[in-house]
Amino acid sequence: MNNLQDKKILLIICGGISAYKSLELIRLFKKNDAQVKTILTKSAKEFVTPLSISSLSKEKVYDDLFNAENEAEMDHISLSRWADIILVAPATANTISKLSNGSSDDLASTVILASNKDIFLTPAMNVRMWEHTSTKENIKKLKIYGYKIIGPEIGDMACGEFGEGKMTEPNDILKKVKDHFNLIDKNKKFKALVTAGPTHEYIDPVRFLTNKSSGKQGFALAESLAKKGFETTLISGPTNLDISENINLIKVETAEDMFKATQNNLPVDVAIFSAAVVDFKIKTPKNQKIKKQESLELNLEKNIDILNYVSNHNSLRPKLVIGFAAETNNVEENAKKKLIEKNCDWLVANDVSNKTIGFDSDFNEVAIYYKDKNIVDEKIYMKKKSEISDEIVSKVINHLN
Repeated sequence: MNNLQDKKILLIICGGISAYKSLELIRLFKKNDAQVKTILTKSAKEFVTPLSISSLSKEKVYDDLFNAENEAEMDHISLSRWADIILVAPATANTISKLSNGSSDDLASTVILASNKDIFLTPAMNVRMWEHTSTKENIKKLKIYGYKIIGPEIGDMACGEFGEGKMTEPNDILKKVKDHFNLIDKNKKFKALVTAGPTHEYIDPVRFLTNKSSGKQGFALAESLAKKGFETTLISGPTNLDISENINLIKVETAEDMFKATQNNLPVDVAIFSAAVVDFKIKTPKNQKIKKQESLELNLEKNIDILNYVSNHNSLRPKLVIGFAAETNNVEENAKKKLIEKNCDWLVANDVSNKTIGFDSDFNEVAIYYKDKNIVDEKIYMKKKSEISDEIVSKVINHLN
């Protein structure tokens, strides 16, 4: 079976002598029945022409961020959403530098910055440029951001020098892209369930108990799982976040709602419980708004522990159960205690007393504790929540396979 059939590849061609290889890349992708759209940077047009690109791809060539016709269609958004992957070939030292610093001064860099898809870079430059400290630091940073690097290779260069910096050959790039989609296809056999956000427990029609949670980490985990091919269900309490259409989003409000939705979507292969579920609910909520008074006594009862229920279920327990713990003190001690008490396989903990991470922040810093004592507990230092999610999902894939 051809695993590139109908796959959508956005090819970004930068200005370097290796740009001519992009023509062969397009031919190979089209031969394998992939859909290919291309962006040419301004300097790339000095090496290959839009006509040659469009003749091979059978598609329009995009090149200008400020083209009135193109931007009426919001190309920097629509292209990033259209693609299954983005491939930059060749990736010049200039482009690598811009991406590592978050610059977005042309269509190519803007599309990449607006994308949540896997991005492959195939560096191509002079050996001295490749060996320069700034290039090495930029590549290191991009790897942390989740970019996938193909090459470069060692060999003779157009400038007459020999060394590392030569762009990987198109057939080898094709194989890397096929391997990527093979992994996604392999993961399609897996089902994942993620809970996210807060829950609300009503006191009366206008007041409720809740826990502080933006849902960002849970939503990022669902996106990462879906991106890697998992059939993903996201059960979310009230948030203002959007999610990709290929994720089954179930909106709930109370802990009871979340519990029932979880029951209805088992069995799965992996369940990740990142929601901030309120521990207690009002025993008898009022049907009418409670009027202002000097004091108010609330009669509370415990909510069902969803994580504990799933992790101890005889027949519906997933192969992998991951709990989350937001702690303010004694993080390791409390996390390890919860790991045992809840009988989950992994426990991901973060210190929410650190105001630079967690909750509404786009960044987080977590520690992962494992029930299996043969696996060493580890820490993921401060990164974007999307990057932390990608790391956790990579570990999930390794565990399930």
